[in-house]
Amino acid sequence: MPFRSTVGTTSYVFADVKELLAKATPPRAGDKLAGIAAASAGENVAAKLALADLPLKRLLTQPLIPYEQDEVTRLVLDSHDAKAFAPIAAMTVGELRDFLLSDRATADVLAGLAPAITPEIAAAVCKIMRNQDLILAARKCRVVTRFRNTIGLPGTMAVRLQPNHPTDDLAGITASIVDGLMYGCGDAVIGINPASDSLPVIGDLLRLLDDVITRFDIPTQGCVLAHVTTSLELMRRGAPVDLVFQSVGGTEATNRSFGVTLSLLREVHEAAQALQRGTIGSNVMYFETGQGSALSAGAHHGVDQQTCEARAYAVARAFDPLLVNTVVGFIGPEYLYDGKEIIRAGLEDHFCGKLMGLPIGCDVCYTNHAEADQDDMDTLLTLLAAAGVTYVMGVPGADDVMLGYQSTSFHDALYVRDVFGLKRAPEFEAWLQRMRITGQGGRLAAQKSSHPLIAHTAKAG
Repeated sequence: MPFRSTVGTTSYVFADVKELLAKATPPRAGDKLAGIAAASAGENVAAKLALADLPLKRLLTQPLIPYEQDEVTRLVLDSHDAKAFAPIAAMTVGELRDFLLSDRATADVLAGLAPAITPEIAAAVCKIMRNQDLILAARKCRVVTRFRNTIGLPGTMAVRLQPNHPTDDLAGITASIVDGLMYGCGDAVIGINPASDSLPVIGDLLRLLDDVITRFDIPTQGCVLAHVTTSLELMRRGAPVDLVFQSVGGTEATNRSFGVTLSLLREVHEAAQALQRGTIGSNVMYFETGQGSALSAGAHHGVDQQTCEARAYAVARAFDPLLVNTVVGFIGPEYLYDGKEIIRAGLEDHFCGKLMGLPIGCDVCYTNHAEADQDDMDTLLTLLAAAGVTYVMGVPGADDVMLGYQSTSFHDALYVRDVFGLKRAPEFEAWLQRMRITGQGGRLAAQKSSHPLIAHTAKAG
């Protein structure tokens, strides 16, 4: 059944829910590249008006990708919590927006609602919200996870310490780790993107992380962001694997392009939990996503990139992750052209992830050929902090010398903590004070070259 809407004197017709969602999306390069974007501002407004009147139930009964063809669709529909959905079952998309912005939508209410929110519901309501709406609603959502520390508590923001090196040099990586720790970063995870896919090299990186964390009794977790099959094999060989990483997408075909299936993710999830390396929790998975991955893999099925992104969150949600983040500007200007599109996408992803019950953070980033700069990233970082983002990246100098893109620095984390009064994970905050890296107020203390962490770096070099 088509949808009809009129703006001024012009009438528009949208063939189905898939087209309606695509045409209601704020302008972005990826949807234009796919040929599914609204042709004009008028058509975009008309689609939003029609979408606001769409009953939420239709998003359950009319899947965008057929049930028989896609295991992500099957996961979404088979795991949907009808009891949790009951309080909003009679609502339209527009009524859900009004509810989310109302005082009735408290943190506890939204936590109870999360199992009822499908990716399509999250994406739909997102499309008719302003940036300030996305910030306000996401800020009310609270998602807490644990492994060796507690992430996501109110008034906190964690940082992934990202010490990448173009040749996986252990001394260079160690120097970056110590640099980040001395700036109070690393409570989310110390996570290395390896330049190599060699099992011995990745094993050495895992042992390096384990040595630093164990030697200094740091209440955090390490991760080498290798493919799940690599992590699985290294676990079998006895390597010290804390978190298992994987990039995931919102369709079965996208995930197959990444070399994963839901059954493989279940296998590695069970293997990591069996190691019981967490001291206060058992959230062992770390997922990364990003708008445009399904389109770049030719696996989007005509679904707009923001909705595909929300569908990736359903995959992540199935495995109770410790961390999920959108690498929002990493894929390039073909999908998010400029700073305006990157900022909007970051707020969308954070809102949808939080609404669906995920501990979502954001790699506030851009590639050097995008029409964006560090001022745009400052803006997005600030807006995400206002929205209660779970964690962000800490990259030396904000310039990842291995991946070749621009992100956020250790100094950026200090800025946003200072402006918003945000603390670190409490166990990590206490460790920083014991190590005299920070004082009682969480501010950095003056350091001497004799500090044990600095001395460790000199020894490693």
